[in-house]
Amino acid sequence: MTYPSRVMTIAGSASGGSAGIQADLKTFQELDVYGMSVVTAIVGRHPVTNKNVHPMTIEAIEAQFDTAMKQVGIDSLKTGMLFSKTVIEKVAELLESETIKHIVVDPVMVGKLDSKLLEDEAIEALKEKLIPLAEIITPNMPEASFLLDGREIKSVEDLYQAAEDLYKLGSRYVLVKGGRLDGPAVDVLFDGEVFTEFEAPRIDTVNTSGAGCSYSAAITANLAKEMTVVDAVLQAKNFVTTAIEHGFTYTEAVGPTYHAALRTRGEAHKIKMTQSKK
Repeated sequence: MTYPSRVMTIAGSASGGSAGIQADLKTFQELDVYGMSVVTAIVGRHPVTNKNVHPMTIEAIEAQFDTAMKQVGIDSLKTGMLFSKTVIEKVAELLESETIKHIVVDPVMVGKLDSKLLEDEAIEALKEKLIPLAEIITPNMPEASFLLDGREIKSVEDLYQAAEDLYKLGSRYVLVKGGRLDGPAVDVLFDGEVFTEFEAPRIDTVNTSGAGCSYSAAITANLAKEMTVVDAVLQAKNFVTTAIEHGFTYTEAVGPTYHAALRTRGEAHKIKMTQSKK
């Protein structure tokens, strides 16, 4: 029997099920890998205190990671919402202590409705401790701006420049996602020498909660299957574009992408891919 590849997410738990480890695990299941999780915080607004982020202890984070590593092992791993400097430093320490072939860092800083998901003092720790361990980082436009000290990113040309500058932080690949631009949904991947642009049709919907988490989770799953980084991103963009197309909501709140869409609702979108040298 051939066993599925082993994939872990280290991220926050989103109680509504649309993002965080819930979105990651749904993506892993759809892409036929064995999913595991380390919960860094529980995200859910308390009805009385209005507190939205409830962090786990460092001891609990370490215990979850150690349990999964000893009982199963890890082929590919992604990080999502880590929230604090202390957590980032501990996660970096854990990753350095093990041999994990593929590490994807999704530098989660801002939620879908611009809610803050990373403390200010944690940004430098993210840049100095965690990003250099990554095979690929996957910032969206606001996250790329934060990592570049507030630089404005307003165009596809800005995506290219941001990818080139973020590469200097030490990851092997940078994927800057242009989901907030007008026009087609363009993302730019850079490996230090070659830019790869991925273009998908713009889906007219607000129900995109968890799209970024699902995108990076799909990349992580594809890398565990030993795809190249370019192919992993291409297939992940197919997956998440179809999931966005079939997004929905049960209430007036922004709803989730539909993770089962590629399997149940028809063919994926054709993604236009072009490459150019620096």
